[in-house]
Amino acid sequence: MTFSPRMEYNLKQGFRYLNRFMVLMWRLGLGQFINIWPEGAGRVMIITTTGRKSGLKRQTPVNYAVQDGEIYCMAGFGPNSDWYRNLRSNPKVEIWMPDSWWAGQVEEVTDPTQRLPLIRKIIINSGFAGRLFGINPHSISDAALEKVTAPYVLLHVRRLEARTGRGGPGELAWVWPAATFMLLMMVYSRRKKC
Repeated sequence: MTFSPRMEYNLKQGFRYLNRFMVLMWRLGLGQFINIWPEGAGRVMIITTTGRKSGLKRQTPVNYAVQDGEIYCMAGFGPNSDWYRNLRSNPKVEIWMPDSWWAGQVEEVTDPTQRLPLIRKIIINSGFAGRLFGINPHSISDAALEKVTAPYVLLHVRRLEARTGRGGPGELAWVWPAATFMLLMMVYSRRKKC
């Protein structure tokens, strides 16, 4: 499905806000809950790239698929996606999976025999997003899927080493106990005044 430039801009803006929310949920330690309903919300991981101009870490939620233990994702807005352009400059990444955190390196998959089945699997794993773009991955023919996804960039994330420590998923998980404690103190204080 092709969109007018205005519609594509609106979709990108909508995803930009949704992406910020999703990164916050991961930082709060709720990444596993985002992945609880893959048919609706999709399978989501966070990919951290290094800004090609700023040198700053940039985090982007992406849908993914695991095939034979390997992780694949794609740039659905094609080679003009900011995070993909960052990868072209520096293919070293970090990924936050629902149950792990990895340092990795990304390489583009161009082999047509691999590309189409992996793209179909990622779109199935994208939940509502595939249908939003007019793709029903369960019923679309290979020829139609190949045509529609021609501008998409398929990526293989090769995991290099497991990560732990500060700066990863759940780094703001302390917010939950602190907020609960403050809320309980407010309730206790109000009850005491009554």
